[in-house]
Amino acid sequence: MSDLEIRPARPEELTAVGELTLAAYSAERSLVDGVGYATELLDAARRAELAELLVVVDGDGTLVGTVTVARPGTPFAELSREGELEFRMLGVLPSATGRGIGEALTRAVIARARELAVARVVLCSLETMTRAHRLYERLGFVRLPERDWEPHPGVTLIAYRLEL
Repeated sequence: MSDLEIRPARPEELTAVGELTLAAYSAERSLVDGVGYATELLDAARRAELAELLVVVDGDGTLVGTVTVARPGTPFAELSREGELEFRMLGVLPSATGRGIGEALTRAVIARARELAVARVVLCSLETMTRAHRLYERLGFVRLPERDWEPHPGVTLIAYRLEL
């Protein structure tokens, strides 16, 4: 983990960040046919403009992970409310899984939430993303079933929260 740097994405990295995000979701089989989410995952430039876009870079300078951090009421916030910070589109380069990158990104979001003095961190995830759910639960996130929702018919996103 000491060879990893977490920082805001740089403009010259945005294409690579989008490709990394799409590769991560494709590898996890987390894309639902016909809903157009791949286009959104590729558009890291929009995420960088309208939210906070963090990346993880390894000691060789290779982008190995990313996450989008959204405040309530902003275009990338799906379920956050006042006093909460939301994160989305957490992705790890498929060849870099198992190195703790997802956990490092999640902890960076939690640290950012503490900097902003918010009460909780929230997220939503496909029901099928059980590996990610185990990570979130190990870090103290609990289910928030009253905020589960369907962005498209037959696509259920389940919500989690972490009280700070």
